[in-house]
Amino acid sequence: MTSSYKNWKQLFVFCVGLAMGTAFCMKWMESDFWVKGEKFTMLGLELSYPREKVISILSNLDDRVRTVLSYHLHFDFAFMAGIFPGISALCMMAREKVYSSRLKKILFIMAAIQLLAWAGDITENLYLIKWLEHPVIGNEFGLYHTIVSAKWIIALSGFLFSSFLFLSHIKTKNK
Repeated sequence: MTSSYKNWKQLFVFCVGLAMGTAFCMKWMESDFWVKGEKFTMLGLELSYPREKVISILSNLDDRVRTVLSYHLHFDFAFMAGIFPGISALCMMAREKVYSSRLKKILFIMAAIQLLAWAGDITENLYLIKWLEHPVIGNEFGLYHTIVSAKWIIALSGFLFSSFLFLSHIKTKNK
């Protein structure tokens, strides 16, 4: 095992721990996401709810749920510090395992663009925090959804592609 691989693995393990710990806390908080007797979700706020529903949810939160949602959004910043560097580390670990120079370049690019996904997630949270404080959503909602979608595509692509290559290398190595 190379020194570089060991370093990426250590970063990956740390990031997985950070992401899992913060994800647990955020998941726990989500049980309090109720407005007017209806449950709402972060995924809905991010991707699936139309603008009018997001405005309605954020406008009708009681103080306790507003506080919990604010805590959730702030915990998400710590989650981001685990998930995006973790995906980058996984890409770089897979990069150390493949022989194709083309795949090495693709994995490096996928690792690097996790910074864009991270920036998109930060932007997403800043929008939600702003709207939580003042639930007036203008024309920026389309941009918001584009940023959120791009974040998900970049992160999931990096995770799935590098996981596939990493796991397929382990499978072929053990034969």
